[in-house]
Amino acid sequence: MKRALVVYESMFGNTGLVAEAVAEGLRTGMTVDLVEVGSAPPVLGEEVELLVVGGPTHAFSMSKPGTRADAARQGADARAAAGAGLREWVDQVGKGTARPVVVAFDTKVKRPRLPGSAARAALTRLRRAGFRTVKPAENFYVGGTKGPLVDGELDRARNWGATCAAEMA
Repeated sequence: MKRALVVYESMFGNTGLVAEAVAEGLRTGMTVDLVEVGSAPPVLGEEVELLVVGGPTHAFSMSKPGTRADAARQGADARAAAGAGLREWVDQVGKGTARPVVVAFDTKVKRPRLPGSAARAALTRLRRAGFRTVKPAENFYVGGTKGPLVDGELDRARNWGATCAAEMA
């Protein structure tokens, strides 16, 4: 069975919930490892055939140390905010030699609909590092900075994960 690795960053827990739902959908056709970015391997093994990355959209892109500190001041998980985020991990993993197919998702505020996307930024960096993408970035929506997720987003995330698994078959 094909293997997927889901790596996510989550400040308020919403992106983590989406990552879990995506992993659940992927499990319809793949073996899945789900890891928070702080525990993610810095180098991918050749056994990973699909890399799924996800994170919150901060300041129109992936989080940075300053935006994570701002999130912590707003009540985000201080441990997650203090560590490296998806941006740093993507840059690190791009230095390895394994090049699985990659897809990306993010969470972002629905209203007002803000521009920018952590997922698009991650895909851009990964493509530049030689990874192949098969789907455009996917956005999942929260009602505000702290959430909660907009109704139906977890079902949509499960379905998106199942679609990604089916495309890898």
